[in-house]
Amino acid sequence: MENQGQEIYFIIIIGGLLALLLVGFIVTILFTYQRRQHQQEQELTRLKDLYEQEALKSQLEIQEETFKMLSQELHDNIGQSLSVVKLSLAILPIDKQHEAWEPIMNAREILNKAVLDLAGLNKSLHTDRIAQIGLVEAIHFEVESLRKSRLLDVSFEVNGYEQMLDDQKSVMLFRIFQEMLNNILKHSQAEKVEIDINFTDNNQFILRLADNGVGFDIDAKRNSVSSSSGVGLKSIFNRAKLVGATIDMQSSIGNGTTTIIKLDLPPEIESENNDRR
Repeated sequence: MENQGQEIYFIIIIGGLLALLLVGFIVTILFTYQRRQHQQEQELTRLKDLYEQEALKSQLEIQEETFKMLSQELHDNIGQSLSVVKLSLAILPIDKQHEAWEPIMNAREILNKAVLDLAGLNKSLHTDRIAQIGLVEAIHFEVESLRKSRLLDVSFEVNGYEQMLDDQKSVMLFRIFQEMLNNILKHSQAEKVEIDINFTDNNQFILRLADNGVGFDIDAKRNSVSSSSGVGLKSIFNRAKLVGATIDMQSSIGNGTTTIIKLDLPPEIESENNDRR
């Protein structure tokens, strides 16, 4: 009986160990499965983000090429046509006493403004020019055009040692700036807008736009699938992500909107700043 009891006790121990091993094996399998599933989800997310970035990049490249082509067409065709009409009016043999003098002078003024506006539009559209003159000068040109329109009271300030960004980032940030400025003009009902550019000592480019408009619900706009402004807002954030910039947008109903864009500058820029000092 004693031997039989020991055998039962031994069988129980062995059975318990086997049960523990089986439980451990099942837990390990489940853990491994969950970990692989998590890794797979991460990989799918990464591939999705990569695909979206590549798709956005291709879309933006096509858009920039379209802008360049449109700019060239405006310059070569419409611009030249307006110049011909302007010249034709200028050489008309009419003196000040003629009844057509005043209408012709008014037409010439309108043509002059149209030619200037067209030239400004060409400069804003042409990607190569943005890369050549730099982001700050391109933004300054847009600010001056807005001031001349008298649609808004605009303040503009640049602080720090200006650094040239690479072409892709300059163009992308300029398009973001244009989109935000367009949103302010179309939706904000603002009277004033502040635009600041800062090149900080810790190698950051910071662009701030603040308006005193009606404000809006940022989350509602970003999550909207039907609103065109919501799509524009998503485009702004996607463009920023594509060049490694971050956007902090603060707004509430009745309190205007403040947007801050930050981009880390390459480390070698620090040494260039030190050399200048």
